Amino acid sequence: MYTDITGPELLAHRGSVIEPDDFDRFWSTTLDQARQHPIDVEVDRADTGLSTVDTYDVTFAGWAGQRIRAWLTVPAGSTADAPLPAVVEYLGYGGGRGLATEHLLWASAGYAHLLMDTRGQGSGWSVGDTPDPDGSGPSTGGFMTRGVESPETYYYRRLTTDAVRAVDAARAVDLIDPARIAVLGTSQGGGLAIAVSGLVDGLAGVFPRVPFLCDFPRATVITDAFPYREIAQYLTVHRTDRDRVFGTLAYFDGVLHAARATAPSWWSTALMDPTCPPSTVYAAYNAYGGPKEMTVWEFNGHEGGGPHEDVATLPRLRSVLG
Repeated sequence: MYTDITGPELLAHRGSVIEPDDFDRFWSTTLDQARQHPIDVEVDRADTGLSTVDTYDVTFAGWAGQRIRAWLTVPAGSTADAPLPAVVEYLGYGGGRGLATEHLLWASAGYAHLLMDTRGQGSGWSVGDTPDPDGSGPSTGGFMTRGVESPETYYYRRLTTDAVRAVDAARAVDLIDPARIAVLGTSQGGGLAIAVSGLVDGLAGVFPRVPFLCDFPRATVITDAFPYREIAQYLTVHRTDRDRVFGTLAYFDGVLHAARATAPSWWSTALMDPTCPPSTVYAAYNAYGGPKEMTVWEFNGHEGGGPHEDVATLPRLRSVLG
């Protein structure tokens, strides 16, 4: 069944997040600190046994210079055609970069594909290889309340910084054309793509699919589904901490990042999605500062458009990447 408002109400919906006065300063300081560490990209050929693509095991400096893993997959023999346009992809909640043979679509379409591992995750539905060395105060299970005591200590400060640095890393790889990079992700990955669109200049395209991390104040009271439920669960115990928690979450809300973006974007939402309710997606979409287009999957849940979305993305990528 429909989980949220529909039709004209979605098109008019605006998020309820309150923008912190120092939002831009917080992020410029965060990224300036991260970029004090050289990106130091290491690219090692991986033997996958595949003949149509070449795969590389990549590491780069993310938050605080900590090493982040990624897979770089390109069409076989691409060194002769370099530099290539690229897709930088971020993963959904709980997932890791998996095996090098799992993600072949974008390289098969002719692009360089950099798939960023997610620090501390990678045990929910695919294998991860990147730890999160930073601890946190008391939190619920999962990642939504880790370090939520302040924006400086919050888990998503580290992960969002990693996501920005993944674009920096792609731009530092000789195989990749730094002027032709699109960012893409589903759920948590879509939320990270939105954040990167507001924090990184010069992106060619942005593809947030059923994105997470948008309109926290609304999301946490209209769904009992996890991961948003982690925040409500935390507040059932930390009863007097509501303002502090939502004050922290505001710095990571896709609504505010979207308002600062300018690249062409293609979004999706699903009207039967209990995990990322469509009004939370539209809150960010309606705030987005650049060209935008929304695909609505009327009878789908959090799986969204699945393979149909891949098919629809290919000509859109071609339009912005060539």
